[in-house]
Amino acid sequence: MALLKISPSSIDRILNPVRAKYTKHGRATTKPGTLLRKHIQVKTNQWDESRPGFLEADTVAHCGSSTEGMYANTVDCVDIATGWTEQRAVWGKNYQGVIDQIKDIEQSLPFPILGFDADNGGEFLNHHLFRYLTERKRPIQFTRSRAYKKDDNAHIEQKNWTHVRQWLGYDRLDSPEVVPLMNELYTSEWRLFLNFFCPSVKLLEKKRVASKIIKRYDKPKTPYRRVLESPNVSDETKRKLKEQYKTLNPFELRKALEVKLKKIFKP
Repeated sequence: MALLKISPSSIDRILNPVRAKYTKHGRATTKPGTLLRKHIQVKTNQWDESRPGFLEADTVAHCGSSTEGMYANTVDCVDIATGWTEQRAVWGKNYQGVIDQIKDIEQSLPFPILGFDADNGGEFLNHHLFRYLTERKRPIQFTRSRAYKKDDNAHIEQKNWTHVRQWLGYDRLDSPEVVPLMNELYTSEWRLFLNFFCPSVKLLEKKRVASKIIKRYDKPKTPYRRVLESPNVSDETKRKLKEQYKTLNPFELRKALEVKLKKIFKP
């Protein structure tokens, strides 16, 4: 009889320790890159960016329950202003593999990179990536978050969950052959489905009223729609995106996406 009378909130409170015990979580695999930390500026005001081109970046480890040995990682990037995302797979966290995929992401974006903000992992804080971003005709602003402050990278932390974990989960992917399969998916159906057909809301204002935090969001829009509405993206780029959009079918993309996901997880 007590079970029939118990409230939902009481059930949640009682089961909370049990749920925590059996919930799968990823493991932190970020190893601090100390060589350049003093030379790369810390940035904590990412919310203020309104122009497309300022990216937050992170890596998602597909290591399962153990960080030992080699396994696939996903380089995850999101544009702060539009929400446009790009993902690429790398084997391990070798700096050259990460740089190669960042170069590929740069070629796929519908706007130039103006800023690159990463965490403190050695796959990002190294001289090779530093030179690639800063020693060019139009240098890219290279910044980093504070160590152990995940809220500094709130945009990409959210996308790590919604755009990687919810699809690929926490399984261990420890075969090198899986990386090309992941990139074949990431560079085709994956990016098209998420950027052209998956809307999200964007925080417009956050203020404190007495003891409460009041947040105001805009209407849900796809990254594609936000790119079209941006005055900082060229008309030629918008025209190409509109033509591409007319050729896409979200149902066909989703079906092809699921077929490739099964191939990735095939024993």
